[in-house]
Amino acid sequence: MRTRIAVAAMLVLLEVAAFRWLGSTDHRVQDWLVRMHAQSRAPDPDIVLLDIDDRSLAAMQDDFGRFPWPRSVYGELIEKLERQQPAAIVIDEIFAETDREHPDLDTYFIDAAVAARNVYVPMTRLDKVAESKGLPLQTPGVVDAFERGADADPAARLPLLLPFQRIAETGRIGLNNFDPDDDGVGRRYYGRLQHHGWLVPSLPVRIARDRGWPPPSGEQFEINWRGGAGARERLSFSDVFLDLERRQPQRPPDEFRNKVVIVGATAIGLADLHPTPLSPQQGGPEILAAALETIKHGDALQRPASWVALLLGLLPLALLAGAYLLGLGVTALGPALGLCSALLLLAAYAALGRGWVLPVVPPLAALWLAYLALAVWEYLRERRRRNQAEKMFGRFVHPRVVESLLATGQDLFTQKPRSLPLTVLFSDIRGFTTLSETRTPEQVVSLLNRYFSRQVAVVFKHGGTVDKFIGDCIMAFWGAPLPDPQQALNAVRAALEMAQVAQEFAREVAAEGVQFDVGIGIHGGPAVVGFIGSQNKTDYTVIGDTVNLASRIEGLTKGVARVLVSAQTRAACGEALEFVDHGEFKAKGREQPVRLFEPRPGSAIGTGAESLTTTDAG
Repeated sequence: MRTRIAVAAMLVLLEVAAFRWLGSTDHRVQDWLVRMHAQSRAPDPDIVLLDIDDRSLAAMQDDFGRFPWPRSVYGELIEKLERQQPAAIVIDEIFAETDREHPDLDTYFIDAAVAARNVYVPMTRLDKVAESKGLPLQTPGVVDAFERGADADPAARLPLLLPFQRIAETGRIGLNNFDPDDDGVGRRYYGRLQHHGWLVPSLPVRIARDRGWPPPSGEQFEINWRGGAGARERLSFSDVFLDLERRQPQRPPDEFRNKVVIVGATAIGLADLHPTPLSPQQGGPEILAAALETIKHGDALQRPASWVALLLGLLPLALLAGAYLLGLGVTALGPALGLCSALLLLAAYAALGRGWVLPVVPPLAALWLAYLALAVWEYLRERRRRNQAEKMFGRFVHPRVVESLLATGQDLFTQKPRSLPLTVLFSDIRGFTTLSETRTPEQVVSLLNRYFSRQVAVVFKHGGTVDKFIGDCIMAFWGAPLPDPQQALNAVRAALEMAQVAQEFAREVAAEGVQFDVGIGIHGGPAVVGFIGSQNKTDYTVIGDTVNLASRIEGLTKGVARVLVSAQTRAACGEALEFVDHGEFKAKGREQPVRLFEPRPGSAIGTGAESLTTTDAG
């Protein structure tokens, strides 16, 4: 449990780190969602773009020359558009320099703009100019364009590029700065620039104030885009301007009534382009229009505070950690994680409809990194478990049994010893004491190793578990660690083959002057099996009265038969084998006599095998 809690804590750290490292990637995914969301929303039809496009430059060149045109063009446009009573005319161009050759044309434009009372032009903050060289915000005439706070510094300066003074004095000016985020993409527009207690409004906010639209709070607001890049209705400047000059215009006479008309350039070489969530190159007039309609509809996008975003991101991670702590495996967590990721993306998209931009990449990245960490963790743990199981059980059972044990998915080393029906076998070498006295220790060990190797193979072949070697004795059992419904039959068949292998081995070592024979006893019944021992040493073994009786039966084989089994084992074998009843015997340490049977070898390992009955007492 401590390990699992540590893993859960690691997941939380991954989440926190993801919010720090993946901000720019998150912006890209959020922009993708914003694009899809924008395409589902139609641009406001009351905000129209009058586009100075390539077509306009070509159509008006004969009459007005190359661009920039004389300012009188804009004066004429204002006068003619005013007849249709538009809500506002926004000319997205800064008129800061006087036309020295035709100052009268500038005057015409200025007179028209001032008289119209619904004409707006931008001003720009100059980022690379020192503040000390900026415009005093308390400049007479211009001061009305700014909002004075209670603690406004009367000596404050701000580097600004203003339009003609008479236009600036109308107050119908505002900032058109569109500052990008750290990744270079612009998502926010200025609302009011705070500067030493002064509030310098943006152009959209200035227009909104006159239109009665509640301005957004804060210094900046995030645009809630409508339509894709270029989806907004735009009219060619020349089409509209030249039609307005006709005595009998062909366009509708109320085409711009109560509409906000934004005049701006998209012609090649003139366009003011910026990267936005909708496009890597989106025109300034389009951005201005998007900012205006965001204010008009009061649906500026909001982002949760960093701590709220972190908590929202921790929610799916907490679910992952909880599922892991409850024991849900990595295999099951994978599909669940895929579903969770899809739901998180859907939730982020749905949140845009409510005006919220939610973090997506940090929680998803943390979630999948956490899953990967868990998968690696589980893989290493499973590998360690397999190695331990193979190391431990490989001594007792056949490798196929080890694989079967591992396939169960159980933690074999945490299982407590338990009582199970088992069949226990003891096999002892006859005359081993005499053998060890006439041979060197090295010779004895070599002999036993050769013998044990053959007999262990037989036990494994018949699905048995080798418990231990006790001197020259082999102890094995059936029924654990995997259940065996034919454990008695398999044990007896193994005993018959062990007896035959022992006889074959005896013939091999006879040339070395070694006399060799075995006795095998088998008994079945309840016994306790599992890892038993101390903290420093444990073994997978079996204990109980069944074990003791099997050992006693092995001792009773002398002078009777090489293999003897108890009545319980004989009954469990049913009619699969033939047995010879040798009657009752007094077993050491038991009051009741034990009835013993000898299995017939021909019925187990083939016909024609020699009789394993022996009268040799030693």
